[in-house]
Amino acid sequence: MNEKTKILDDAAISRAIKRISHEILEKNKGTEDLLLVGIKTRGTPLANRIQQQIKEIEGVDVETGELDISLYRDDLSNKDTQDEATVNQTNITSTVQGKKVVLLDDVLYTGRTVRAAMDAVIDLGRPKTIQLGVLVDRGHRELPIRADYVGKNIPTATNEVIKVKLSEVDEQDEVSIYE
Repeated sequence: MNEKTKILDDAAISRAIKRISHEILEKNKGTEDLLLVGIKTRGTPLANRIQQQIKEIEGVDVETGELDISLYRDDLSNKDTQDEATVNQTNITSTVQGKKVVLLDDVLYTGRTVRAAMDAVIDLGRPKTIQLGVLVDRGHRELPIRADYVGKNIPTATNEVIKVKLSEVDEQDEVSIYE
């Protein structure tokens, strides 16, 4: 795979996270009953960064959690995928019951990851709402799912790949398109 173009650098990612944080606060009228849940792997650092931004804006430490969707994927019936699936631990210390859950992920593509994440959250309890925030929305939905908060919409071809790198996982912040 060859890098076609760099879409976001560290400053652009930082601005997107600040904007998403403000939008979350505005839509939810503050932080009451708010729970930020990052979808492993790169959704977790996004949730933590948004938590930090909200703390700077509102002075409130919003609860966060980490969600593993490995067992909720709809492609586990494929033998190859079963061999690749690793089960990580979901780490949500508070109840989701009655909370405004904001799922956070790096890229929204087909919608299947989000569907799996919603199933996992609902298995933990009945939230008041489930909202979705993503750093990149690249289109090509297979399910009727849309993000409430988007860092950047990037129309892509189906043969292109979006790679998100975050310093907590990849030692740098950037988003690029590869083909």
